[in-house]
Amino acid sequence: MTNIENDTPVDDGATEETDAPTAAPQDDAAKLAEQIAALQQDLLYARAETQNLGRRKEKEIADAHAYASTKFARDILSVADNLGRALAALSDEQRANEGIKPLITGLEATERELLGVFERNGITRIAAIGLPLDPNQHQAMLEIPSDKAPGTIVQEMQAGYMMKDRLLRPAMVGVAKAAD
Repeated sequence: MTNIENDTPVDDGATEETDAPTAAPQDDAAKLAEQIAALQQDLLYARAETQNLGRRKEKEIADAHAYASTKFARDILSVADNLGRALAALSDEQRANEGIKPLITGLEATERELLGVFERNGITRIAAIGLPLDPNQHQAMLEIPSDKAPGTIVQEMQAGYMMKDRLLRPAMVGVAKAAD
């Protein structure tokens, strides 16, 4: 310490801390290098995670666009079923009746249009009859004695549908029963 009035040193018993041990410069450099390496690794992980989040977000957006109408498509399947049942229930006599022929023509045109809408929107009917049971697409409702191989679909009670690569509704089927 110095006396402010004449800049002469004053001894107050305090000593300067010049004798304190200092870390070697090599140790400091090694610690800093480790910290830099750790920070670089953390940065790489953060970048990778950000890229993964971006990809996931893009996929979710694409899926949302592709499958936005899934609920509506499931709901409209019952309309297609009922229209198909109505047309299948018509006998040859009814089809020949000139009085209801325009009605039948209208129903058939409506069914064609509905199937066209399904096709344009990626909705396809699941094949069933004669194929082996696929639990990812078919729901076995009963076993039927048949000369076909066990597990082969021999009857379709309700058609199944896919929307692009997703199942809208499984086909409800009857499968061939193994011989007893």
